[in-house]
Amino acid sequence: MKDLVLAIDVGTQSTRALVFDASGAQVDQARALYDPPYHSPEPGWAELDPEVYWERVGTACRTLWSQGRADPGRVASACATFQRGTVVCLDAEGAPLRAAILWLDQRRSARPPRLSAAWHAALAAAGASNVVARFQAEAEANWLAEHQPHLHGRIAHYLLLSGFVTGRLTGRWRDSIACQVGYLPFDFKRLAYAAPSDWKWKALAIAPATLPELVAPGRPIGALTADAARHLGLPQGLPVISGGSDKACEVLGSGCLEPHQACIGFGTTATFNVDSPRYVEPVRFVPAYASARAGRFNVEYQVFRGFWMVTWFKEQFAHLERERARELGVEPEALLEQAATGVPAGSLGLTLQPFWTPGVAHPGPEGRGAIVGFGAHHRKPHLYRAMLEGLVYEMRSGRERIQARTRTPVTELTLCGGGSRSDLVLQIAADVFGLPARRARCDEASGLGAAILGAVGAGLHPTVEAAAAAMTGPGRVFEPIPANVARYDQLYREVYSPLYGRLQPLYRAMRRITGYPPLP
Repeated sequence: MKDLVLAIDVGTQSTRALVFDASGAQVDQARALYDPPYHSPEPGWAELDPEVYWERVGTACRTLWSQGRADPGRVASACATFQRGTVVCLDAEGAPLRAAILWLDQRRSARPPRLSAAWHAALAAAGASNVVARFQAEAEANWLAEHQPHLHGRIAHYLLLSGFVTGRLTGRWRDSIACQVGYLPFDFKRLAYAAPSDWKWKALAIAPATLPELVAPGRPIGALTADAARHLGLPQGLPVISGGSDKACEVLGSGCLEPHQACIGFGTTATFNVDSPRYVEPVRFVPAYASARAGRFNVEYQVFRGFWMVTWFKEQFAHLERERARELGVEPEALLEQAATGVPAGSLGLTLQPFWTPGVAHPGPEGRGAIVGFGAHHRKPHLYRAMLEGLVYEMRSGRERIQARTRTPVTELTLCGGGSRSDLVLQIAADVFGLPARRARCDEASGLGAAILGAVGAGLHPTVEAAAAAMTGPGRVFEPIPANVARYDQLYREVYSPLYGRLQPLYRAMRRITGYPPLP
């Protein structure tokens, strides 16, 4: 009986192989780490051999079957979800030409393709000149053309990591529409590659013939080749279903199917996401991305350095907690959270603005983080709690921006990702938003989202909506505490919200004087 689905989650730190049944119950999972998760041959670079990702896909799957709780003979299909924006370049034989450039990479092109005077005038009239300049500077293809032209000329397949792994699984250079997030000639409104006349083709050093064929999520994208079947420990010919990016699958796996239902993903990047039938830019010139539901959109607000901030905090300030955690056999976060739980809501006014990386619109390219309001009574637990509060404040800012654009009030919150394992984070979210905060039932929301698509593609459910209804549900719910709601509301409106505008001129001066963050 074929009644299980394999979900493969190719993340930034590891690859996970997970098996779910048609009710959404997780049968088992296995994880294969990358050690290290990337290399930095130059400051700000983040690279990893693409073969590491493929090798770990096989390792995770074979480990999963060896654990004995999931029967590979019962697997009806495989579907994958991926980190976004990681680029892989292959030659005509399908071999990597260089290391993959990760989404975390900070290199920039100084001499991108030149746009015509007519395009410059049109973009200037639309107020988009700075956005397009940043788009060109950030594009990996433009950096390759500028700094590695001989390699760039040999690119036969310019792929995201999702297209590379899908190619290895199926032997066909295809990718999911729901994985197209990055500096690509993609029309997010049409959910297709940009028209030949679009400015993106002029702005990027990407040849159309090097891009993969795109397939809607939830549809068959191929079948396991003999080599891939041996690598994964599954039968040759097993259907492979088109999946989606980690964030797209996270929204689906959290059961957030309507615009009034928000999915807050507290992973390395923090996101506030709603699924919408309409294309709506959450911030001007920032696109809505393809949903894991074909033909729909994820309206997303993002803090690039989300729960990466917790890792940063541990490395910079929590050496004693890390040592103590090793002695006790627990995670350092547990000790930090225990101490921060005793800090009153609002951290005695200590406020953190979590813009450790600049943005396009909000924050702008001058953006920086800030911690304001220190007093003699503040200690490490206050700073840790203020960091969590700052991330949640910025998610509330995202809700306000998205509500203004969609004209749909967000009345339900579901949290997922590593940060959602924290009871303190869930309670802060409930209090800052003044709404019940639900923890997603499944810790692996992205993997469950891929499994939902795999279940539909295998015929275990008739539609994505039916599959989501059967396979998702809320976990524990945290109710807002009225006294905390009132305090957080005042701090958010009177302190946090005006903070960036007040500091922005200073950030611009810092950038002008120091050259950091670097100009495009």
